[in-house]
Amino acid sequence: MEPQARGLLETQSFHEADEDVVTDVDFTNMISEEEKEELKTELAKLEDEISTLRQVLAAKEKHLVEIKQKLGISLMNELKQNFSKSWHDMQTTSAYKKTHETLSHAGQKATAAISNVGTAISKKFGDMRNSPTFKSFEEKVETTVTSLKTKVGGTSHTGGSFEEVLSSTAHASAQSSLAGTRLPESEEELQC
Repeated sequence: MEPQARGLLETQSFHEADEDVVTDVDFTNMISEEEKEELKTELAKLEDEISTLRQVLAAKEKHLVEIKQKLGISLMNELKQNFSKSWHDMQTTSAYKKTHETLSHAGQKATAAISNVGTAISKKFGDMRNSPTFKSFEEKVETTVTSLKTKVGGTSHTGGSFEEVLSSTAHASAQSSLAGTRLPESEEELQC
């Protein structure tokens, strides 16, 4: 290759020194004095417009606050309104409706299942109460209660419902515990 062609095709890495040259280029030399004056005038106009717009915006915001105060609209009311609107918007989405329907259906099924379990348990307890084993247990409790009543000194009462037997057992038990906690009557009992 010839030296001239090689210079055009040659690839060299971009060095930091080359970056400085690019950033130091003065673009003001590329535009005329007349263009510079037009750009300065346009810049001043833009700055004035921005300042005016800021003042107008501040005045409008102040007026907005005054109107809200007159109407009794506070920040809390606005938040409530925004929340209510957002909640309403969310409820109208198809995803929410589908999820609501699914959860409602699942809740109905769960309620039915719990009801069925409760019915089954009630039936089992009813069956158990009428079973020979429970009847045998009930008879043993009655016999024990009758025996306790006789020992404690109560009247002999045979038969009766299971609830009556339990009630009398509790009464007899309370009497026997009171009899067991009597106070000593003589000095001899105290010394033992």
